[in-house]
Amino acid sequence: MKCPRVLIAGTSSSSGKTTAVCAILSLLKRRGIEVKVCKCGPDYLDPTFHESVTGVPCTNLDPFFSDANHLRYLLDENAGERLTVIEGVMGYYDGTGETGTENSSYSVAQSIEAPVVLVVPARGTSISALALIEGFLNYFKQSRIVGVLFNGTTEATYSDLRKRILDRFGERIVPVGYIPRLADDCLIPSRYLGLVSAGEISDIRVRLERIADICEKTIDVEAIVSIADSACELSFEAPQIKKYPGIRIAVAKDNAFFFYYHDFLHLLEKMGAEIRYFSPLADEKVPEDCHGLLLGGGYPELYAQQLEDSLKSRQSVADAVCSGMPTIAECGGFQYLGKKLCGKEMCGVLGHESSDCGRLVRFGYVTLTSKKDGLLGKAGTVLKGHEFHYYDSTDNGADFTARKVSGKAWDCVVTTETLYAGYPHLYLPSSMEAVEAFYSKCLEYKEAHHDHP
Repeated sequence: MKCPRVLIAGTSSSSGKTTAVCAILSLLKRRGIEVKVCKCGPDYLDPTFHESVTGVPCTNLDPFFSDANHLRYLLDENAGERLTVIEGVMGYYDGTGETGTENSSYSVAQSIEAPVVLVVPARGTSISALALIEGFLNYFKQSRIVGVLFNGTTEATYSDLRKRILDRFGERIVPVGYIPRLADDCLIPSRYLGLVSAGEISDIRVRLERIADICEKTIDVEAIVSIADSACELSFEAPQIKKYPGIRIAVAKDNAFFFYYHDFLHLLEKMGAEIRYFSPLADEKVPEDCHGLLLGGGYPELYAQQLEDSLKSRQSVADAVCSGMPTIAECGGFQYLGKKLCGKEMCGVLGHESSDCGRLVRFGYVTLTSKKDGLLGKAGTVLKGHEFHYYDSTDNGADFTARKVSGKAWDCVVTTETLYAGYPHLYLPSSMEAVEAFYSKCLEYKEAHHDHP
């Protein structure tokens, strides 16, 4: 396949990658170029900003969840021949494993053979930025870094840096512009999980357009398009996706619950499911005639009072779960199924109470192994996921064993024949057996209730 693509990486977290990607996407769209966007790693938040610009879902490319072939498949499935901008995660080489670079932006770039533009924070520095660039270029012989974009600098400083880069590196690297220091009304706020979500910023589109207006004069869009066009063709083997009879799956989605991987929902649709959204915050009931339920993560703790007041929604969710409707509840969804969150009444399906620990409780990739038969497969089923939360519960379940890359392990998750509920966020496209097990249970529920779409 021929997919023009460029990966926007950073020297570290908070280097300005998301701002740069949103600006580039806006500038490409202004030129009438059809764009697609992907995000390295398991992040749910940055994609909300990408989607605010493009209007289409963002795809996560994570080598912990997917091998190189599947990453290429995801790229083709979601982008095709459209120009694709891929946002990196943390610093370019930051990852896991013995080398420290496994599951990094660098490993994604290697798997999908993407040229890379490095975002370099330049506030408070000048010529030292060249030493930083040279270090990134030479850390690996095949770094794939072919461009550099400076963040937080001035026109005069950039002009000097550009000349020095061309003198020192020649054709090895292309300066593609800079992002000036932005005023407060252009900045994207943060909280403990990183950026806030785009849906929480009432004027997000105005802010993103304002950033694009500023960068119209400072970013060389044509150079970025040229870099993307230089990407080689890719080959891959597509997975076989079985088609099933139709089902309807209810998905909680609002500012409290929005941590979902687009590729999981899209996979369910390809298998035959219809997705129906509802909002617990708006006190909406689980849509009628549904056969499965997804309660994703998000920020329910910020809306605990509103969720407590949404009596119809809480009762509807409780009734659905207790009726045996196959349900996957992750992190915030797990908290919502509990008795209390921040002292406020939740659904009460499970007996735990959740509260703020004031610190990061569990963080990073996990491999989950089921200790008993359940909704997502038999005992011994292995699933991949991650955790990142400051809240914890009085009872996190003990039906799975979670193990980090470091070897640290603990018990977690509540599972039954019709329920998966726990803190780990799952990337289910990495386990077709688990997806098929969930889908089959939804079909059983449909047949048991004599409901036929």
